[in-house]
Amino acid sequence: MEHTHTIRVRYSETDAQGHVHHTAFINYFEIGRLEMLRAAGYSFDKLAEEGLLLVVSEVHCQLFLPALFDDLLKINTHVIRSKGVRIKHEYEITRGDALVAQGWSVVASIGKDGKVRRLPNWLKLG
Repeated sequence: MEHTHTIRVRYSETDAQGHVHHTAFINYFEIGRLEMLRAAGYSFDKLAEEGLLLVVSEVHCQLFLPALFDDLLKINTHVIRSKGVRIKHEYEITRGDALVAQGWSVVASIGKDGKVRRLPNWLKLG
């Protein structure tokens, strides 16, 4: 599974030097996951109604180039592994052909009671 979503950098995401603050990239990763889920016909709200929550258990981000206010960035999100109770996503954030950042995250599936819960079949890749 993969999905691409375009965002425009907001002023509030930049630091005193005018660059996108490093913490914003973790938010961009989340946007990528949410938009991928939405494109598949689901939302976090719908999952919660079904008693399923996806919580981040690991995240890694590597920055290569600065991004600036008003830049158009593409968030390319790929599901690398989806099995048992975890999904691993990989991300590439680009501006045009230039790689700005890349990283990965692992989300774990839990129930509303906070206990680990197996992923539904439609979220499993094998």
